[in-house]
Amino acid sequence: MTSQRSATDDSTVSRGSSVAASAGLGVLAVAIGYLVTYVLIVSEVREAFGDDVADWKGVAWYFYNAHMVDVEASGAFGSFGGASTVDFIAQSSASGADLLYVIPPLVLLTIGAILAVQWDVTDLGEAVAVGAPVTIGYAVVMGLGALVAESSTEVEVFGIEATGSISPEFVPALILGGLLYPLVFATAGSVLAAVFNAR
Repeated sequence: MTSQRSATDDSTVSRGSSVAASAGLGVLAVAIGYLVTYVLIVSEVREAFGDDVADWKGVAWYFYNAHMVDVEASGAFGSFGGASTVDFIAQSSASGADLLYVIPPLVLLTIGAILAVQWDVTDLGEAVAVGAPVTIGYAVVMGLGALVAESSTEVEVFGIEATGSISPEFVPALILGGLLYPLVFATAGSVLAAVFNAR
């Protein structure tokens, strides 16, 4: 009875450790993807926005666009206003801008594979259990990032207030970028690694 309880405790600790490790690597995956995006596109961001927008925010907009998340630009002048969505990658004149779409899936596939190799996963069910929790860390950072990447301005002209803001759309950032991307790509990476580990 004691040995059976010990085996169950070890299994629980191992499962909890794998979930925590996966979630932590989800945070790392966002950081790696963002840094690669920064290196590739920061010069265009500086050229496009100058000192009006912080470099890190402009790069974040491209990073969200790379997850197929639109960036919403809205403005109002007095009682008149409107909003539209922007895809900076699609409008980019940089030669390698389309490569930005590949970064999130590639990073997530790699993270999923690393987890499966690290935990010596050979079963597909275990691969899903190891890869899917990457979503936890990834979703938290993508959700928070969508909130902090907002840039807004306010001016008053002849007593009439003009406002403008630009930020990633929160719900798509959380659902599409934060949940679906890691759930699909990190899990696929861990499944592929498990298949190779089983050979």
